[in-house]
Amino acid sequence: MFSPVPQGEMIPLLSASRVVMAPMAGVTDRPFRDLCRRHGARLMISEMITSDMRLWHTRKSDKRLQVQDEAGPRWIQIAGSEPGMMAEAAVRCVDLGAEIIDINMGCPAKKVCNKAAGSALLRNEDLVGSILTAVVEAISVPVTLKIRLGWSRQEMNGWRIGEIAEDAGISLLTVHGRTRAERFSGKVDYEEIANIKSRLTIPVLANGDITTPAQARKILETTGADGVMIGRAAQGRPWLPGIISHYLETGELRTEPSAGEIWATLREHVVELSDFYGEDAGVRIARKHVGWYLQTLGDGSGFRQAFNGIDRLDGQLAMIDQHEELAAEAA
Repeated sequence: MFSPVPQGEMIPLLSASRVVMAPMAGVTDRPFRDLCRRHGARLMISEMITSDMRLWHTRKSDKRLQVQDEAGPRWIQIAGSEPGMMAEAAVRCVDLGAEIIDINMGCPAKKVCNKAAGSALLRNEDLVGSILTAVVEAISVPVTLKIRLGWSRQEMNGWRIGEIAEDAGISLLTVHGRTRAERFSGKVDYEEIANIKSRLTIPVLANGDITTPAQARKILETTGADGVMIGRAAQGRPWLPGIISHYLETGELRTEPSAGEIWATLREHVVELSDFYGEDAGVRIARKHVGWYLQTLGDGSGFRQAFNGIDRLDGQLAMIDQHEELAAEAA
């Protein structure tokens, strides 16, 4: 039987939980993180922000940097490829309220890699070291790093990047168990995550295709990792990180929310998106989240198509309420 790790024996940065909600652009914004917290999650990383502060004056960047009044720890991820610029951005994020800085060297997106950032940096170990050292030396809060196994199966240097990170003073390393070339396809290589973990003394989070509490437990046992990072599986399931965290801490398995509870969470999410972004942007952003909730509910009706045609919050809420009533009657 699985034995939870006593809180007192956990590493300081993971003392609140062994589960971290991954930073996902366009997903893990402030409303989503607040929902995750209300469902029991404790550790979340904000959406990625560019290190080029000349671009911070956009509405999107402004919203991503609004963390001052957020429940802690306030963990902000930055991305870039110039050490000085990364250090300056980290300092500014701390000034804005960040309590932990995460560095993105794992994003496989072309628009990020084309700027020699994200997982593209894995091909330049000297630059990796320069960036990490510059950021660690510039701020007094912990600095963490997210990587992949390497650029491709022929260029698997995640273990070496981990050693560089440890030498530079990185406090925690997250490893996604695929290469950049694999993006999000193919089997996650948990054995290679275990290899990386075995070479380091700093804590390591295992990331990639973690969808259930039992799976999280098995991956911790397989990799020897100190915790797990949950990503796409939480789309439409903001309660998932909390359920997994509770299980790893206590051994007790919480049940998934009922259909009625999911509809209530969906409604709450839609309202908070309009409150945070303003109604015009909020109703547009809500559409993708509603699609994910519908997948969780197994709803195959034409609800999503009709919902996407609504451009006012009151119309969205009326449709949610009507559809929930119909679904309850049919159950």
